[in-house]
Amino acid sequence: MFTDADAAALYDLLNPWDGARHPGDAFYDGLVMTAHAVLDVGCGTGSMLRQARERGHRGRLVGLDPDPAALDRARRRTDIEWVAGVAADASWDREFDLATMAGNAFQYFVGDEELSTSLVAIRRALRDGGRFAFDTRNFQVRAWEEWKPSNASEVVDGNGRTLRVSHHVESVVDDVVTFAETTSAHDGTVLRIDRTSLRFLEVSKLGAFLSEAGFEIEAQYGGWQHEPVSDASRSIVTIARRT
Repeated sequence: MFTDADAAALYDLLNPWDGARHPGDAFYDGLVMTAHAVLDVGCGTGSMLRQARERGHRGRLVGLDPDPAALDRARRRTDIEWVAGVAADASWDREFDLATMAGNAFQYFVGDEELSTSLVAIRRALRDGGRFAFDTRNFQVRAWEEWKPSNASEVVDGNGRTLRVSHHVESVVDDVVTFAETTSAHDGTVLRIDRTSLRFLEVSKLGAFLSEAGFEIEAQYGGWQHEPVSDASRSIVTIARRT
């Protein structure tokens, strides 16, 4: 068996939060450390908030995620609020200076209604002038074309097992990509298959959703060094402000 807890632990191995090595992590670290109250939407295993606390953040830190196994790992740190749920159901009202969605988590908002409802709830959670920072892959670059079994990753887990993680795209419908992630043992035995759908929004459509929810774009970049957005930008990094 390869359990949900195993999958959460594997995620941390494959995606270690490290601002010294990863510019994207450093970008969010800078925002979080200067905000008094932070809501991390789609916090996963909570690495960003846990490290913020370790570096001396003294304010309120709240992580929201629907994955129980990921939150179980996050809750090893007890001086942060960990909440099970999704953004659309959140009921905070003007409690945070900053909301974040790191690691392309924003792309999990697939349907128009889910996206709109989630943005409204995130805006409501922010104080007047509060900011929402997130990143999403650029539709124009078509990153999903690289998600092939031949580009698999290998890692040794905490039990000494060599695991192989590969991806296979099953469908591309308009701007929604559905793919399977397969975790296998070193000998090729399939341990787990997870299917996910992600939405790749173009810049103009993204801006329209934000405006409709009551945000204005404060800044938008095509990379972590504040590069301008272009068709060749792999990421669209957005800071939106509650109006």
